Amino acid sequence: MLRSLSIRDFVIVDRLDLEFEAGFTALTGETGAGKSILVDALALVLGERSDAGLIREGCMRAEISAEFSLEAMPAAQQWLADADLADEPGVCILRRVLEPGGRSRAYVNGRPCTLQQIKELGTLLVDIHGQHEHQSLMRPAAQRMLLDAYAGAKELADEVARGWREWQEHKRRREEVERNARALAQEREHLEFQARELERLDFSAEEWEALQADHKRLAHAASLLEAADFALEVLSEGEAAALASVNAAVSRLAGALEYDAALREALDVLEPAQIQIQEAVYALRHYRNRIDIDPKRLEQAERRLEAVHSTARKFRVTPERLPELVAEVKARLADLGSSADPAELARREAAAERSYREIGQRLSRERERAARALSDRVTDALQTLAMAGGTFQIVLAPIEGGGAAGLEQVEFQVAAHSGMTPRALVKVASGGELSRISLAIQTAVTEVAEVPTLIFDEVDAGIGGRVAEIVGRLLKQLGRRHQVMCITHLAQVAAAADHQWQVTKRTANGAVRSQVKQLEPDARVEEIARMLGGVKITQTTREHAAELLGVKR
Repeated sequence: MLRSLSIRDFVIVDRLDLEFEAGFTALTGETGAGKSILVDALALVLGERSDAGLIREGCMRAEISAEFSLEAMPAAQQWLADADLADEPGVCILRRVLEPGGRSRAYVNGRPCTLQQIKELGTLLVDIHGQHEHQSLMRPAAQRMLLDAYAGAKELADEVARGWREWQEHKRRREEVERNARALAQEREHLEFQARELERLDFSAEEWEALQADHKRLAHAASLLEAADFALEVLSEGEAAALASVNAAVSRLAGALEYDAALREALDVLEPAQIQIQEAVYALRHYRNRIDIDPKRLEQAERRLEAVHSTARKFRVTPERLPELVAEVKARLADLGSSADPAELARREAAAERSYREIGQRLSRERERAARALSDRVTDALQTLAMAGGTFQIVLAPIEGGGAAGLEQVEFQVAAHSGMTPRALVKVASGGELSRISLAIQTAVTEVAEVPTLIFDEVDAGIGGRVAEIVGRLLKQLGRRHQVMCITHLAQVAAAADHQWQVTKRTANGAVRSQVKQLEPDARVEEIARMLGGVKITQTTREHAAELLGVKR
C-alpha cells in the first residue's frame, strides 16, 4: 500500500508531505483547490508522461516521491529482485524529477531507472481509475489476468504459457533442421569419418602416459645401462669400491670402540650408510639385469607415437586432447541422431501442440464460465450506479493458432446505457462513467484483485442522492481489502470514508498554493456540511452532516 507521498514545486503545490493509512480515504475540497493535482502527481511518479508546464512557476524543477509497503506483494518484490532494484525488504520508494524542457529522471530505491521500468512496477502498486493512462483495466493483458484470477485459473494459464513455449521450441527446432538438412547431413558425415579415424587409433590418456615413459626408456637404454654399470663399479665392483672401503672403516672402528666409546658417534653414522650402499648395489644389479636394449620395441613405440601425433595434427589438437575429442564427437553424433531427424521432430512438435491445445481448451472453458458470471455481476452493479440499462460483457475472441496467453483474446466491453452497442472499455469517453464501471468491476473481483491501492477520480461525476450513497458504500466495501482513495464532491461519498483529507487553496504574495490536511471528526462535520449546504452552512446542515457521519452533536 501507499505509505507516503511527497510533492515539491508541482503545479500549484510548493511543498506537501502526506502519510496515508489503510481503508477508504476521501479527498474533498472546493473546485479548483487542487484535488486532482495529487492524483496527477502520483500518476507521474508511477510513470505517466511528463510536461515542463507541470513545474511550479518560478521553480527550476519539480520532484515527487512515493513510498510503498510491499508486504503481501510477492509480484512487486519479485519484480524488484529481477531488476536488481530491491533495497530494504518490504519497502519501495519511487521518485520522479521533472526538469525544464520536459525532461525527467526516474528512480527506484534511489537507483536510476528507465521510464518503462517505473511504469511496469507502478502497475503492480496502484490502479488509478479515471482518465489516466495508468489504469490497468485499459490494458488487454490486465483484463485477461483479472478474468483468470476470477476464474481461479491462474495456474492453468501459467501451464498454457509453458505448453505454448514448449510447442514453439519444438517447432523452431524442426524448422531449423528442415532448413539446414543438407548442412546437418554433411556435418553428420564428417563426424562419422572423425569417429572412425579416432576409433581406429584406439587411444587413451593412460596409454599416452605409458607410451611416453616407454619410449623415453627404450630410446636411452644404452645410456641407462652404462650409468648403472658405472655406479656398480664405483660402489662395489671396482678396486677402490666405496662399499669395501666403508665396510673396512666400520670394522676397524668397531674393533677400536672398546678402547674409546667416543667413536660410537661416528660408527652410528657409518653403519646406516653401509646398509644403504649395499641396498643401492642390489637395486642397480636388478635394474641392469632387466633393462632391455630392444630396437624392435623402440621402433614399435616410435611408430605408435607418430600415429598419435599424426592424428592429433589432423584434428588440430594436442595428443592429450584426443580422448576428450572422441567423447565430443560421439556426443554430437548422438545429439544429431536424436534431434536432427525431421520425422521424429515433427512427431514431437505435433505431440506438444496437442498438449498445448488440450490445456488451452480447458482454460477456455474456465474463462467462458467466469466471463458469464463476472459479466452478470458487473452488469447488476451498473444498474445501481446511475447506468440503468447498461451492460458489461467479456468477449472471448478466438486467436488463430493460439498464443502464449491461450486460444482467445479477452476484451472487456461496456454499453453505458440501454440501446447502446457495447464497446471496448478503453473507448468509453466519459471519465465519470469509466470510474463507475471500474468501481463495479473492482467490487466484483475484490477478492482476487492483486493491486493493493485503488484511486478513483471523477467517480461521482453526474450522480447524486441514492446513487452517491451506493458509490460510497461500494468504496467502503473495497476499503476492507484494499487501500482506496477517492476524489469526490459528494457528501454521501465522503461520509462513507474511513479517513478524510481536505484540499484548500490560498494566495500568498500573488502566488496560489494548494494545501492538504487530514480532518478530525469535528472538522469532518464542517466539511461535509459545506459539501451539503454550499455557501451558507446552517445548524440543520451540520446536523445532517453529523447524521451522515454517524456522530452525535
